[in-house]
Amino acid sequence: MKEHCCDHDRKREPDECGCCCSLGRRDFLTGVSASFLVASSAMMNYAAAAMADTQPEKQKDAKQPRVRVVFMRPDVDRTYMGWPGASYDYKARQADYTKVMEDAAKKEGVDLDLTAKPLATKEQLDALLKECVDSPPNGVILVVMNLNDPWPQANDFVDKRPADLPVIVFSPMGTSFTGHLQPTRNKPKTFVAATQKYEWLAEGVHMMRTIWDMDHSRLCIVNGDKTEDKKLTVIGTTLHHIPLARWLDEWKAIGFTDEMKKMAAYYKQIAKKVVEPNDQDILNAAQTYAVGKRIMAAENCDGISLNCLGLVGDRKIPCPPCLGWLRLNDEGSVGCCECDWNAAITLRLTSYLCRRPGFMQDPCPNTIAGTLMAAHCSSPTKLRGFDQPAEPMILRSHSESALGVSPQVLWPVDAEVTVAAFHGPEALWLGRGKLVANIDTPPSGGCRTSVEIAMDDCRDPRDVKGFHQAIILGDVTREFQAYGELAGIKVEPMA
Repeated sequence: MKEHCCDHDRKREPDECGCCCSLGRRDFLTGVSASFLVASSAMMNYAAAAMADTQPEKQKDAKQPRVRVVFMRPDVDRTYMGWPGASYDYKARQADYTKVMEDAAKKEGVDLDLTAKPLATKEQLDALLKECVDSPPNGVILVVMNLNDPWPQANDFVDKRPADLPVIVFSPMGTSFTGHLQPTRNKPKTFVAATQKYEWLAEGVHMMRTIWDMDHSRLCIVNGDKTEDKKLTVIGTTLHHIPLARWLDEWKAIGFTDEMKKMAAYYKQIAKKVVEPNDQDILNAAQTYAVGKRIMAAENCDGISLNCLGLVGDRKIPCPPCLGWLRLNDEGSVGCCECDWNAAITLRLTSYLCRRPGFMQDPCPNTIAGTLMAAHCSSPTKLRGFDQPAEPMILRSHSESALGVSPQVLWPVDAEVTVAAFHGPEALWLGRGKLVANIDTPPSGGCRTSVEIAMDDCRDPRDVKGFHQAIILGDVTREFQAYGELAGIKVEPMA
């Protein structure tokens, strides 16, 4: 530092972040998973080691975001009369807030550029404004600690700061009324966090890190015959396009390794049941993971999306990458089907922001029950969080082709879920509901992982917008809404 909970099955307090597990960053998402490099003579020991930690240990990136933090209050120990009141110890509370942010910054890999001396005057805020123009940080957190004095300066800073600079205005209980929070409401790239729970400041640091990560993320799109980059507006993610032939070349070159054989044996061991696939199918499925990781590492990407249906439809590969994508998404990376980059950036944001994977799916309205059926060939299993136990799964064949392996993941019935989908990099559809059933194929058709969702505030499931939306276990709508306000992304109702 420079001187200058989660449980999807319970109702959360409005200010709880809903997440408490950590996520390894981009450099380590592109590396080979440590779980599959562990040799073990006993399969059960190998399985336990592999699932105990699917992510590499978090370390700081060589480059990291700089977040500017200032405390706005009178330079006194206490305030007599008026809020926050004489019982509110400014220095002690500032120490509390500082520790929360310092701990979060260390965990997240954020350079916390914090000024301990409180700011209160117009001249001090003018100096901060000039600093942010001359040497822009990646974000600013204004901690407002008095009911009256700092607000004009805080409002002025929000109005005059550089337009692309994200700002969090944090107002602990006792420092604002409804009227105080109106001038900073609905301002671009501004999130107002007013709460008695000062631990939320850790989530504020996490959101700043997420904005940085999305801006520095590279997703490999394997399709067509060109190599080119496209940096998306607003979120800043780079889509790195490479030819489809690259997948075939890597597939032929990589062969089968001991790590692939261990991975195949591992998933066969932990599966609740194996239905159609044979041992060679499962080994081929493990190979898709290795091919994806190899391409991502070579292209400096932290996620991948492949024209898999074209390759399978033309019978150019013996196995779709469904199991490989499950593993990538369980690790906090991105394995996305059908070269759908809107779905890919939704999965990328979900893993960073919510610290858990999303399930890209095809939406199928159930007009009889008024529910949404969601189906696809690859669902992650680490639905509760990257450091949480996996959900049970059954190893099936790819339903459309009867080839290879497509996991049927059994989602927890009666759990809350969030539905999210980018439609362009500047806007996100968002909804929520309750998961009411897992659907088997057969007797139903469609993809192997199929779930049924009773959507909130949606009388007709045909009104659900978009395609390939991500289903996320738990109600994380507040996290998406807060991120959208801070990152400058328009969040709209899903239905």
